[in-house]
Amino acid sequence: MLPVLIFPQFDPVMVHVGPLAIRWYAMAYITALLVGWRLVRRLAGLSPRAATALQVDDFLTWATLGVVLGGRLGYILFYQPSLYLAHPMAVVEVWRGGMSFHGGALGVVVALALFSWSNKLSFLAFSDRVTVVVPIGLGLGRIANFINGELWGRPAPSGLPWAMVFPQAGPQPRHPSELYEALLEGLVLFAMMWVVSRQQSIRERPGFLSGLFLFGYAVARSICECFREPDAFIGFLPFGTTMGQILCIPMAIAGAGLMLQAMRRPPQTLLMPVDTESKRP
Repeated sequence: MLPVLIFPQFDPVMVHVGPLAIRWYAMAYITALLVGWRLVRRLAGLSPRAATALQVDDFLTWATLGVVLGGRLGYILFYQPSLYLAHPMAVVEVWRGGMSFHGGALGVVVALALFSWSNKLSFLAFSDRVTVVVPIGLGLGRIANFINGELWGRPAPSGLPWAMVFPQAGPQPRHPSELYEALLEGLVLFAMMWVVSRQQSIRERPGFLSGLFLFGYAVARSICECFREPDAFIGFLPFGTTMGQILCIPMAIAGAGLMLQAMRRPPQTLLMPVDTESKRP
């Protein structure tokens, strides 16, 4: 018998500052937004330029609202609509958990569309630069899930050396699927996006990087869902699929379509005039 790992009982609160409790999950969001903001500032200025540094600064607020509002509404609509219809005030109780990546992605798409339109930017080109850094948030978010001891995996086969017992899930060793997702959806997907984004020939084809992210995430999430325990209130869907895999199907189709369209169009070497940098009043 191999020894079984026991899930360490992490405190979900990272630090207490007086009456204020800063949770790991909130810190993951904050860190991802700040790191992503700095990287997008750099990416947006690469040739062909998709936005100015000041425009990227302004978009940070839009992105934050898109992630939070979209993620929360997506979780409510996709996963537990009946619960929130019966208890509408629970909608604002975000500290109790309940965020959907697919909903957050839709929220960011809406924010990107509105921001690009109001600033007269190329929606696809600006989206390309933003989607490169999204895996950072995904990876940190999954690590926060692990720290919280939530979204654990399915029962693991005997002999799996990293199988782990999650006390809230019973005595059976399980896959630490949160770490699988942090690796595939976070580190691997970010590395792929970053390497591809360094090629100017790819940046000159607006929509390709956005499509690559959508397709890459759909594949990574679908693989990880094979090890993740489905939500108890949903369970398995027909043919043994999960809600996460079902929601990835339109993402994969949209991603493949964007990449194909981007490759069919001629390269765009100039996305915005070089003198659009404006000063704040």
